[in-house]
Amino acid sequence: MKKEKKIYKEPSSEPVIVEEPFAMYYPKLNLDETKRYTYADYLTWLDDKRRELIDGFIYLMPAPKRIHAHLVTESGNLFYTFTRKKEKKKYYIYYAPFDVRLTLNNETSDDKIYDVVQPDICIICDSSKLDDKGCIGAPDLVVEILSTSTLKKDWNYKFNLYEAAGVREYWIVDPNTRRVNVFLLQPDGRYNMGTTYNCNQKTPVHIIEGLEIDLKELFENE
Repeated sequence: MKKEKKIYKEPSSEPVIVEEPFAMYYPKLNLDETKRYTYADYLTWLDDKRRELIDGFIYLMPAPKRIHAHLVTESGNLFYTFTRKKEKKKYYIYYAPFDVRLTLNNETSDDKIYDVVQPDICIICDSSKLDDKGCIGAPDLVVEILSTSTLKKDWNYKFNLYEAAGVREYWIVDPNTRRVNVFLLQPDGRYNMGTTYNCNQKTPVHIIEGLEIDLKELFENE
């Protein structure tokens, strides 16, 4: 029996446009900024906006300016270049957006967590704090790059939050003054008065033995 010859058609060169409502992917959310939410609520917000929760209240995160993005990349590279040579101890370095869930009352269930932040850079020494959702518990070091929109939050709300959560070392980097303020957690659970380093100095990284960040190198190519 003679086989029937198959005829293949050339694919069309015309693009196929599928019209689907935008809302299918990014539904409009009617969130109440005066309401207190949990991490369980946070997980349901499937839109394209970045948010943080501090004590359950929403803080929107606008796109960073170029200098902000530059300093995150440069400082992160300096941390990474040094730590990758460390064989005895592993350091996990993450950049925003990366969710850090801070458990102030040892509550780890999603509906009991009220603080979810996305630090510009965080370094974690304990791998047991990492899961598929990000980090649960305090990072060992947090770096926040100041911007006009985050100035009050980084200096006040986040300062108090990181202190209460037990972040061992908190850096606030100011692009305008080219200074870095470093706060270290003390045995009493409070940050010290802090040390300010200018752009001509080197800043020691206290959680990583032997590492100093040359601020001139950090700021010179901005």
